[in-house]
Amino acid sequence: MANQLTRMNFAILQRNSLLLLMSLLTTFAIQANTSIAADPLPTDPQPADNLPAGTLRAGIIGCDTSHVPAFAKLLNAERGDDDPLAGVRVVAAFPGGSDDIASSRDRVEGFTEQLREMGVEIVPTIAELLQRVDVVLLESSDGRKHLEQVRPAIEAGKPVFVDKPFAASVADAVKIFELAEKHDVPIFSSSVMRFMPEIAAANSNPAIGDIVGCDAYSACTLDPTHPDLFWYGIHGVETLFTVMGPGCERVSRTHTDGTELVTGVWKDGRIGCFRGIRDGRHSFGALVMGSKGIKHLKRTGSYDPLVAEIVKFFQSGKPPVSAGETLEILAFMEAAEISKMENGRSVNIQEVLDDARQ
Repeated sequence: MANQLTRMNFAILQRNSLLLLMSLLTTFAIQANTSIAADPLPTDPQPADNLPAGTLRAGIIGCDTSHVPAFAKLLNAERGDDDPLAGVRVVAAFPGGSDDIASSRDRVEGFTEQLREMGVEIVPTIAELLQRVDVVLLESSDGRKHLEQVRPAIEAGKPVFVDKPFAASVADAVKIFELAEKHDVPIFSSSVMRFMPEIAAANSNPAIGDIVGCDAYSACTLDPTHPDLFWYGIHGVETLFTVMGPGCERVSRTHTDGTELVTGVWKDGRIGCFRGIRDGRHSFGALVMGSKGIKHLKRTGSYDPLVAEIVKFFQSGKPPVSAGETLEILAFMEAAEISKMENGRSVNIQEVLDDARQ
């Protein structure tokens, strides 16, 4: 009998201990769940947490150009509130890259590592990038990819700066601008040459007067994946349009292995030329003819003027270059491509634009 009572007491003790343990576990689980719901732990790094109030978080798409570390260094430097480069910080980047372009394939890893060393978070997809940023710099050197890469950014409502080339065809460029207009998202593109101080001030230079003509020049290396001038000649073509303004009607081109000479005739009868340099020293500038004088303008300075315009654009939402002018620049270059294929025939720019919109 005593043994039976002992066994019963032991069983009761076991049951009570088990009940107590279950009660404690339940209480702990409730408290834990309440804690998680009230104060969730971050699952990803949040590099923007320590940014000054009002700072825009920027994300980079494509890390295969030297512009990427250069722009990031300028934007992420400590600056005073009144500095024109203050107010935007690069916090994340998607490397991208193109295997069929040597300069992309061979450099993307190195430029990505430079960003990582600056504390920029490297993410595996554009979708993840867009979750972390307010604005986007599309830096991929491959213009063929720009439409597919910019689409999710525009659809997410993120203002975008698109580095050169804006696209690899006028047709793609038209689609990008139409998409941006549909979603009411500001977007712009420009070569650094547009904002070089002497170039930018050409139209207000009293020593030049009214612009009557311009011979712009730049390096013009080629890549077989892009129309000839889209790859690097864009710098000189943008210089030409910065000085002359929009309004070019027709284009003809002379091509040799070492040189491009593209002549544009504007609606008011003025003539502007672009000389693309492959043989000899590569440089950037323009000879500007005016009503009061002729002036040789050269590239001076660094990327600061362009990056300052990008910051202003992100903060204001107002593009410093219109969609119409960017499309005309691209149509000028595509017309030059057609002219080359047709032995220098003069090509109408409006026809190129009309074909791209069909």
